[in-house]
Amino acid sequence: MDVLQVGLIGLGTVGSGVARIISDKAAWLEKRAGMPVRLKRVAELDLRRKEGLPLGEATVSTQVEDILEDPDISVVIELIGGIEPAKTFLLSAMSRKKHVITANKALISSHGQEIFQHALKQQVEIGFEAAVAGGIPLIRSFKEGLAVDRMLSIAGIINGTANYILSSMTEKGLEFSECLQEAQAHGYAEADPTLDIEGQDTAHKLAILVALAYGKQIHPQDIYTEGIVRITGMDIRYALELGYRIKLLALAKIHEGKLEVRVHPTMIPSSHMLAMVGQAFNAVYVVAEDTGPVMFYGKGAGMMPTGSAVVSDLVAIARNIRSGAPARLPPLGFYSSSVQDIALQKMEDLVAKYYIRFPAMDRPGVLSKISGALGEHGISIHSVIQHGRQEKGPVNVIMLTHEAREQDLLKALAVVDGLEVILDRSLYIRIEDSFDPVPSE
Repeated sequence: MDVLQVGLIGLGTVGSGVARIISDKAAWLEKRAGMPVRLKRVAELDLRRKEGLPLGEATVSTQVEDILEDPDISVVIELIGGIEPAKTFLLSAMSRKKHVITANKALISSHGQEIFQHALKQQVEIGFEAAVAGGIPLIRSFKEGLAVDRMLSIAGIINGTANYILSSMTEKGLEFSECLQEAQAHGYAEADPTLDIEGQDTAHKLAILVALAYGKQIHPQDIYTEGIVRITGMDIRYALELGYRIKLLALAKIHEGKLEVRVHPTMIPSSHMLAMVGQAFNAVYVVAEDTGPVMFYGKGAGMMPTGSAVVSDLVAIARNIRSGAPARLPPLGFYSSSVQDIALQKMEDLVAKYYIRFPAMDRPGVLSKISGALGEHGISIHSVIQHGRQEKGPVNVIMLTHEAREQDLLKALAVVDGLEVILDRSLYIRIEDSFDPVPSE
């Protein structure tokens, strides 16, 4: 093959970045890929998007079939997002023996097993570096750089919108709604930010990382997921007072032979590197059996960072074709016959420390009633904060617990929330003091 001919589906933000990189860095790509890389066809429903883009001699149409049926195109890049018709496009391209690249985390996390099996059957490659953490070279590191190591834990800030909001609340002392509006004004949040602030986007990405780290494919719906909408400026201030910062974390750990997989707001020590990740940046902190702690940090979204990740897959595919070894790696870096299944730990069996905020009446005996209910369910209190009332309304009683089982905590909170002295539903946040697993005996 003298030239790698490429078909691009979608000229949105990332697609536009891909087109610019292929055009602007043509000479550099040829050196890195070992052959010229050319954009031959583009499919886009809104033809106005092509204006001003350096598409060269590429043919632009509204028909994806023009790309799928072109025998000269070896690689198809899908950047339209969503499940359908993106899934059909990828499967159709692979059936025609074309290699594929996508940044579609929802599709890969929900239908990855079918897509990967089809790639193996057709002996073609599927690149999805851009599906998690944008421009951070994370997926290839999981598949190859850390291939020899067993990952003991993964802790990731992998949604820029949520991190921007929590960072702004921390740094500016604003409330959630104000920071969300600010994020939307700066383009860090969608008009409908539900997937980001409720944690689903993070769950999609965590499902992919778990598959890469452990060979276990789980549906995002099976991951315990909790968003950041109930976090208030008060919780941020108390966290700082206690030496913590609040982050929306994707967490996966091997614990007593089982795999913990969860997404939720988490209080982490202010001194930890993850706590210092601000604004819309992403970071993933991995602890591996032999390598120890490794942290990846960078821009998790955006036209050029994500576009660069897509084109890095293009270069990898070109190199494999040139060396006569296309599809040299299985999509997840595991050979399925050798993967041993890992049981998932149930969320109710999680053992953790907790921060709890109780909005209560300002009257004698409140503290004893709360602590009594917690004690009856085996919840041991580490410390209590109760500042004087600053304005009319409830007094917030803040408690930190020792390690407790989640199901016991939830039973205790159900009792406490039913007390007449409690004015609103209590809020609890899990605490992670360390991401380094305790060595086994």
